[in-house]
Amino acid sequence: MRHLHHSHRCHRCHRCPCPLGTMGTTSFLTRAQGLLRIRNQLVRECLAEVLATFVMMTITLSSAAQKIAFFETKGNLITSYLGGALGVMAGIYTAGGISGAHMNPAFSLAMCLIGQFPWWKFPIFVVVQTLGSFISAGAVYILYYDAIWHHSNGTLTVSGPQETASIFATYPADFVSVANGFLDQVIGTGVLIIAVMGTMDTRNKPVPKGLEPVVVALLVLSIECSMGANCGCPLNPARDIGPRLFTYLAGWGPEVFSRGNGWWWVPLVAPLLGAAVGTYLYQLFVAFHYPEEDSEAVAEQGSIVLVNTAIDTDIGRSPKEKDAGESVPAGYPPTPCASSTVSPTVAVTPLKES
Repeated sequence: MRHLHHSHRCHRCHRCPCPLGTMGTTSFLTRAQGLLRIRNQLVRECLAEVLATFVMMTITLSSAAQKIAFFETKGNLITSYLGGALGVMAGIYTAGGISGAHMNPAFSLAMCLIGQFPWWKFPIFVVVQTLGSFISAGAVYILYYDAIWHHSNGTLTVSGPQETASIFATYPADFVSVANGFLDQVIGTGVLIIAVMGTMDTRNKPVPKGLEPVVVALLVLSIECSMGANCGCPLNPARDIGPRLFTYLAGWGPEVFSRGNGWWWVPLVAPLLGAAVGTYLYQLFVAFHYPEEDSEAVAEQGSIVLVNTAIDTDIGRSPKEKDAGESVPAGYPPTPCASSTVSPTVAVTPLKES
């Protein structure tokens, strides 16, 4: 009775560190965690990657929707660019410590090329990143449903002054050819990957721990502001194809694939090529040329923010050790990312030297 009376009194005066209401909530969350906790590493990473991509894309697409539906002009680009950059930052902070928050097949490919991400996981991440983008397009469509239909005068169009398809996917300006747009995406993605690798390289000018998402967001913003006029600067295959598929199914029709002389394949292919070019340029011009005596230090502290090497609390072993005894290869878990839809994370692993 004394204990019950004490608990009741503390709950009323808010002096007890564990009031009855809090205990009840904590108990519920504990039981829910016990029932829902997933121990498979790959599934956990996929869930985190879907959520990170969803967060990034919801902010990115929402800023584009406001630009078109409310400002009634395509000249207010800073709103869209800033939203895209902040979306990248939010996505990295959401799941960077679990999946690496790649959110971009181009960045995943770059990590595969330098041996920091297993090739067998690449198609899996492409699928979950595209899924996250597709779901976010649906969420933004619902969020701005009235505004979209008001702006389009009741007709969902892909071109013309009342078009709304560019809220979701990217399209080239009328004066831009497919070839020019392809080159635009190769250069833009290449520059982004080079800058991300340079800022995350501890042998170079490393970013203070915890600020990587902020720096990547600024990189994305600078590239979008300087290279976004030609085709909206997608820099990310998943960022473009997921929402494009949604618009096709939601009523915009097949023109989402035919506009711009069949532009749709360019944001799928060009960023991947740009990521490969950027990756190899950084290796050839910077990473290969550090003094040999730095090798041991590099092995200890890593050279680029790539892989979360924290101890797996489920089994008391690091993810890399877990891979050795299970069906998952070394290099676990995924790496960070960066792009108009990209991003990196905080733990480190060495960059391979040639």
